[in-house]
Amino acid sequence: MSPSTPTPDVNATPDGPVPAAPPETGAAAPAPPTTPAATDTASTDPGDANDGGIRGDEVEIESMIDPTTIRRAPRYKAFFTAGALVGVVVGLCLGITWLGSPESRGVLKPGVYLTVVVLGTTTLTTLVAGALAIWADKRSLRR
Repeated sequence: MSPSTPTPDVNATPDGPVPAAPPETGAAAPAPPTTPAATDTASTDPGDANDGGIRGDEVEIESMIDPTTIRRAPRYKAFFTAGALVGVVVGLCLGITWLGSPESRGVLKPGVYLTVVVLGTTTLTTLVAGALAIWADKRSLRR
């Protein structure tokens, strides 16, 4: 195409009415298409956005929430994750430190010992973290 020829817009609608196909003999005439202007804009559905009000069972949020009262509850997942990570680190430190000492010469399977120590400390620190989360949750209720 030359620079002076405009590029046709493929998304544009045609300028004139689209010719309808002739009706078949014996077939009922199709209903005329409805447009939004032709339909009634008022709705009888109580939950419709056009009703301009609130349904009987709904309440405005602003009337139910007091913005001055905010409960700062702890996130339990964060407490448990932090407890587990601390347990793994502490367990690895304890297990490797003991396995490097002269008292561990009689241990037949040091990997099993290290695994048991890591699992034990992880369980203990996760439980402690959960107890701290419960304590923080109860403390947030008193305020």
